[in-house]
Amino acid sequence: MARDLRFTRNIGIAAHIDAGKTTTTERILYYAGVNHKIGEVHEGAATMDWMEQEQERGITITSAATTVHWKYRNNDYHINIIDTPGHVDFTVEVNRSLRVLDGLVFLFSSVDGVEPQSETNWRLADNYKVARIGFVNKMDRAGADFLDVCKQVREKLGSKAVALQLPIGAEDNFKGVVDLVNNRGIIWNEHDKGMTYEVVPIPEEMKADVAEYREKLLEAVADYDETLMEKFFDDPNSISEKEILTALRKATIDMKIVPMVCGSSFKNKGVQTMLDYVMELLPSPMDKDNIIGTDPDTDAEVTIRPDEKEPFAALAFKIATDPFVGRLCFIRAYSGVLESGSYIYNTRSENKERISRVFQMHANKQNQIERLSAGDIGAVVGFKDIKTGDTLCDEKRKVVLESMIFPEPVIGYAIEPKKQADADKLGMAIGKLVEEDPTLRVNTDQETGQTILRGMGELHLEIIIDRLRREFKVEINQGAPQVAYKEALTKSVEHKEVYKKQTGGRGKFADIVFELSPRGPEENGIVKDGLEFVNDIVGGVIPREFIPAIQKGFESAMVNGPLAGYPIDSMKVRLFHGSYHDVDSDALSFELAARIGFKEAAKKAAPQLLEPIMSVEVMSPDEYTGSVTGDLNRRRGSLKGMDTRAGAQIIKADVPLAELFGYVTDLRTITSGRASASLTFSHYAPVPKNLADKVIEDVKGAAVAK
Repeated sequence: MARDLRFTRNIGIAAHIDAGKTTTTERILYYAGVNHKIGEVHEGAATMDWMEQEQERGITITSAATTVHWKYRNNDYHINIIDTPGHVDFTVEVNRSLRVLDGLVFLFSSVDGVEPQSETNWRLADNYKVARIGFVNKMDRAGADFLDVCKQVREKLGSKAVALQLPIGAEDNFKGVVDLVNNRGIIWNEHDKGMTYEVVPIPEEMKADVAEYREKLLEAVADYDETLMEKFFDDPNSISEKEILTALRKATIDMKIVPMVCGSSFKNKGVQTMLDYVMELLPSPMDKDNIIGTDPDTDAEVTIRPDEKEPFAALAFKIATDPFVGRLCFIRAYSGVLESGSYIYNTRSENKERISRVFQMHANKQNQIERLSAGDIGAVVGFKDIKTGDTLCDEKRKVVLESMIFPEPVIGYAIEPKKQADADKLGMAIGKLVEEDPTLRVNTDQETGQTILRGMGELHLEIIIDRLRREFKVEINQGAPQVAYKEALTKSVEHKEVYKKQTGGRGKFADIVFELSPRGPEENGIVKDGLEFVNDIVGGVIPREFIPAIQKGFESAMVNGPLAGYPIDSMKVRLFHGSYHDVDSDALSFELAARIGFKEAAKKAAPQLLEPIMSVEVMSPDEYTGSVTGDLNRRRGSLKGMDTRAGAQIIKADVPLAELFGYVTDLRTITSGRASASLTFSHYAPVPKNLADKVIEDVKGAAVAK
């Protein structure tokens, strides 16, 4: 029997680190009857944090998926939940989860409000157009302020946050909420862990506030839905609960309103109400626009509807290795049905894959199911070659869904196995990890022969190295952290390159004249990455069939910049003259001419070394502000501003990554462990000349030493 898709929800739980995402998910599992005992993060027993590293550190590293059922208004809802990590080093997990979700519960800590990682994840959710509800957690904590967090969501995130509830009591006395939609108070019962609640009259001292905020809610709804506008002006109280919810739902799905609710997951308060609102306000797969894909053969648009009768189409958004079933691939089905044991077509590899089994996931346990249908999220096993971002579809209707874009790594370590005998094992282990995590890159330094492992930050690589040791039993030595520098051209130069070789038989000949320059910005002011190649050859002085080889030569040359062999992100080449030889010219000659020509010309194009700049936000008690800013200045930091939040100073600065190794440890020392910092990649900027010379010298020195 086909399930009614209106009662399916694919939701994620996202937030800044430590806002209580995993605790909230654990409560959902408990209330939905999946777990009979609540797993606590601080005891290292959370169901969703099943990796050993997650339990030890109390943080979420991989996004876990789980499926639960929830009864709401006599309907049985089927919910797929993805608990995403909050730590900036694991942004990839949030990124790929948002790509396949329809709705999001965005958690905020009632004390800390909008934190740096909340902003990053919020922007990602905007990018993928994911509707969301705000859940202000930790209402039982000292300094909890629900309305202040709503204000921050409006001001810092630029979203129309509308409170649907007001808390009854705060901090230790937080015991319930007044629901502004139906104008009644509810108090959760302590004895059954908040499973049930009692409806209570609105406390006298809250009546004025309730009237004010209910009016604001009605105004926001009427502002969105014109049919309610007249009713609002005549008599706001004539708007029924159903009308409010219908309009709120539309506005939420349209991303014009972010409904805000509150609770304390740890104290078992407010999670069920929040879940009810997820069913009521967040979109089902039917509420989302049809997905538009492209036909790989003709580039024509293909519309994919969430319907079981359509041909199958799904997106692979995560690969994981499971000790019992081997490689698992998480997929979101957009249309059609996938039966276990059937074949699907992978448009990237252009191969058919047999899917031996299909699972519904529950953290790291699987329940086998016979079929996965449109709108659902599940995991498949038995495939040979599927990567993150691949489109899996029915061979009768080939389609490519928009893939995901992942950030470039900014930091690297040189690694080698402690025992030479482990070299093959290390190669296989890294292969598996790179397949799981698209932000992890591995390359071999041509000049020094070292293997370089690159990632999003020190914590990211630390956990990868820890996993190599535990899961794959490979002990490794690691070098000092290395910064992922880049190079850029700043001047435009013209250059003529003639490549000729005379051997016994046929020779090699190519002659090109080109202009090499930095790439200009697009209409929107953004400079695109990659090579902009302009072919201005007229009169056939170079035959057309050699042009792609010249372009390829320049593209492959960008990997090694002229200063120290770091990659060049973007440049422009205008090819405008040259000549060829009837017998001796071939595609390879022209490709080599382009490579050699680039090397020579790039040296004259005033190349510059660029370094990654991190956006640093430090939260520190007042008395240490001077020491913290002094230390940031010493690290070549440029201060961007200061703020006060919850009685502490927030110091914001842009600091080069090269100066930040071990920063968190140093910060603890300066502030006696009372300050915390979050680092996010911001942009690339030129390295000051004296430092650039030293970096280039070190690179060249290392190559010579080898």
